[in-house]
Amino acid sequence: MVSTEIRELLAHLEWADAVMWTAVLASEAGAADDRIRKLLGHGHETQWAYLQLWRGQPLNMPAGEDFPDLPAVARWARHSHQEIAAFAAALDEAGLEREIEFPWAEQLVSRFGRVHPTTVRQSILQVALHSAYHRGQVNTRLRELGGEPPLVDFVAWVWRGRPPAEWPEASRS
Repeated sequence: MVSTEIRELLAHLEWADAVMWTAVLASEAGAADDRIRKLLGHGHETQWAYLQLWRGQPLNMPAGEDFPDLPAVARWARHSHQEIAAFAAALDEAGLEREIEFPWAEQLVSRFGRVHPTTVRQSILQVALHSAYHRGQVNTRLRELGGEPPLVDFVAWVWRGRPPAEWPEASRS
């Protein structure tokens, strides 16, 4: 069984993404905005890529044409979170400490020098932080478009009693 902190981090990740999707799809301007679509798509591409690394699988990324509209991206996001939850349910403490290989590590050497090993635990934290960064960008863009950005902070999730993710109707297949 993985630590409480990791389980909570992943549960919050899904909840916050679902809340963000609900706000975006409820906003006519947000749902039509290309910048929001790119930010959300990138965030979920990153989550999907890391999930494959955690599983020890080769990267197999969907193509842009796989998502003809924003609800299609939302459906994929929801599916990705189901896969992440299944992975986490089978993960134990030893699995959290397993080092993962990054196919793009050689490209990073010129920027960082030697690329040090990264564990599954560290990369779960990276995914959560990276996702929060992009949700902040989406919130900023929603406000610029006249929408009301949702509060998706971790502590807000805790204050609400750690509710499960409630995905918008458009994300259901």
